[in-house]
Amino acid sequence: MFALGACLVIPAGQERLRGIAPQVPGSPSDRAAELVAHHMPGLGSEQMLLAFNSPSLRAHEKPYQRAVSATLKAVGKAAGVGTTMPLPQPHGVHPRHAHALVGTEGDAETRRRLLPRWRATAEHTVAVASGGRVSVAVTGLTPVFAELQQSDSRDLRRLELVTAPIVLLLLVLGLRSFGAALVTAMTAGTCALLSAGLLSALALLCPVDSMALTVATTIGFGLGLDYALLFVLRHRDLVREGAGHREAAVRARTTAGRAMLWCAGAVIVTSAILYIVPSQMVRTMGLAAGLTALVTATTVWVVLPAVLPRLGPLLRCDQRAPSRPLLKTGSRNDEGTCPRSDRWERWAVHLMRHPWPWLTAAIAVLALAVAPVGGLLLTPNLDRAAVARSAAGNGLEQLERNGLANTTLLALPHRAGQGAVKTHTLTAALQDDPRVTAVSTLDNGRDLTLAVVTDRVPVDTADSARLVRDIQSAAARALPAGQPVHTAGPAAAMADFHATLRAALWQVAGFCAAGALLLMLVAFRSLLIPVKALLMNALATAAAFGLLAWFTNHTGDQVNVMVPVLALTIVFGLSLDYEVFLVHRITAHYRTHGDHRAAVVRGLSETARPITLAAVTMAAVFAALMTTQRQDLRHLGFLVAAAVLVDATLIRMVLVPTLMRLFGHLNWWLPPALRALFPRIATPPLRPAYRSDLEPIGASDAERLPLPIHRNSSEVTSVDDITTDTFDVIRTALTSTFRVPEEEVLASATLEQLELDSLALAEFALILEERLGVKIDSEHAGRTTTLAEVASHLDELRSATVAP
Repeated sequence: MFALGACLVIPAGQERLRGIAPQVPGSPSDRAAELVAHHMPGLGSEQMLLAFNSPSLRAHEKPYQRAVSATLKAVGKAAGVGTTMPLPQPHGVHPRHAHALVGTEGDAETRRRLLPRWRATAEHTVAVASGGRVSVAVTGLTPVFAELQQSDSRDLRRLELVTAPIVLLLLVLGLRSFGAALVTAMTAGTCALLSAGLLSALALLCPVDSMALTVATTIGFGLGLDYALLFVLRHRDLVREGAGHREAAVRARTTAGRAMLWCAGAVIVTSAILYIVPSQMVRTMGLAAGLTALVTATTVWVVLPAVLPRLGPLLRCDQRAPSRPLLKTGSRNDEGTCPRSDRWERWAVHLMRHPWPWLTAAIAVLALAVAPVGGLLLTPNLDRAAVARSAAGNGLEQLERNGLANTTLLALPHRAGQGAVKTHTLTAALQDDPRVTAVSTLDNGRDLTLAVVTDRVPVDTADSARLVRDIQSAAARALPAGQPVHTAGPAAAMADFHATLRAALWQVAGFCAAGALLLMLVAFRSLLIPVKALLMNALATAAAFGLLAWFTNHTGDQVNVMVPVLALTIVFGLSLDYEVFLVHRITAHYRTHGDHRAAVVRGLSETARPITLAAVTMAAVFAALMTTQRQDLRHLGFLVAAAVLVDATLIRMVLVPTLMRLFGHLNWWLPPALRALFPRIATPPLRPAYRSDLEPIGASDAERLPLPIHRNSSEVTSVDDITTDTFDVIRTALTSTFRVPEEEVLASATLEQLELDSLALAEFALILEERLGVKIDSEHAGRTTTLAEVASHLDELRSATVAP
């Protein structure tokens, strides 16, 4: 039902999507634009430009001039238009070109809504007045970003056609089952559809940038593939181990589903950080990514456990290899190899035996990837490739060729009755600048003088921001002391946007790091694992930025400063996905057996396949963005695809396992100050849980649970069946020492439900021996042993100690 609703709302929502201009509310350029709009309403808050062209008439000929005059008159009568005025024709202008300035009133949404009417009025009038011999293009920030919105819509349709078959082929090859591949792809497609539907519905209520829909669809499809793969592979493994399809679905939600929720939480947290950037465009990207992660996790959590039990043999591997048990601790032959392990197990064992060479090699490769990052050139960017063939793009190109690339407004407020501000010295100084083509002065006759400066520097270059600063410096020198100067116009707005995003880049990086650290601390109740995860994410991100710098240096592209800000949050979120997948499984094995090397081998061998397959498909999804016309999307796709591949290969398959092997039991160490906040984890012992550096504990030792209690054959389920004081001792130990909530200490609660790891169980056994005065024998309990069974057995031991 939700999918059908999304299909209905997407067409309506796409009509309301817009290309949001790069403006920062409250910035100096924004305040200057408001000042001009207030004191000179005719110019409004944005000034658009009309670029006239004729293949047969020259601009000074009367038919051409009549067409220009008629067009300005007709456009000036349109709703939302204020002043219209022809721009001066500086030396060097093409003789068949003419230009005019149009002041527009209202906010950004009003301009976007009225733009098609203005364009149609101008094109129709000039065609009629000139007999079709003169054409006109409406250009400026709003028209250019409106064209970008159209480009985004075309790119989204192209992405759907390119991505789906490639991903399905990769899934079939990786899962070796067309049925499992189809279920995974359809689940991911549903996630992308629902994400696009939700974002389209939001577009009906509030401004949403068109690029956000493309980003949301891509993230939704990629995350859907990740989470669905995790579910399907876990379900298939459980079925192969003998579980029924329904039981496997329930257990997959308990294990893989829990990891998926942590992963989705990571993406939501990192996406929410974009709200610290004071830009509506960037905030809509963060909103899109966060909502997409929420929708994707909810969809997979609800749909797959209901669907998988009904599919049965459809998920079975077509060419399944013989089932082989997982590597057991100590199952080694004389050569130190694992005779019954697959390639991932063999790789994990090899990595555990030779950590230093692989650690050194991986760091060296990453250092080479990071090296070019200093050459990454960040600039404001209008994404000219996406608008090159549009009317707005052609008009912008014509203005730049004629030395009218930009118009900067210097608002000079003065007291009423004092007359216009004397600008002769400023005008002379600016006209001496070779970058400036013309300077004209206006006054409203009351309290504002306006200097209109046209220049030949494109607005989306670093030189444009430098020219704005030079104009401000010239005004400060040439105008009377104390005269306020406010700068408005496209170049000033782009410069403020660029400066804001460059400053926000480091803020976003810092908040991403803090959010990731806190999330991993809560997830794993360890200090070293989050710190390592943070360093690994930073390393993968830096390597991706270095590869992007190398790529753009060879293509000659300039990177929009918005791309690193968006990519930083996406990459951090996706990197935490793979970190959670891998470390969650390693931690589970460690808490069961206490052998860190065996835990790393098992965790790596069990997650290597889903992580690799998920990373390849995720990289394919984002690499598909490189087929779009929009340069920003191409750079974003390259950056995220490179980061995902680096993270899933060098980071997760080499660096993380080797570091966990080298740090050993310290991986799960938690300082005493933090232990009070996370009381369910006991402090690991300082001595290693293996006999020597080369010989881990044998299988019989490692697989024995550290709480040695007989399992009572009788069904004990209530406190009435056991001695009350024994259960009180158990309750006191759990609530005081391990801070287990009292409401969870039930007679039917199992040791697994209480989440006591092997080290905590060992400490628990020692406390019970000390307080009850008994010696617990060497038989081991199961993970499903209940507290009632523990108390019953302790009663038996206590009775035996006092028996005659």
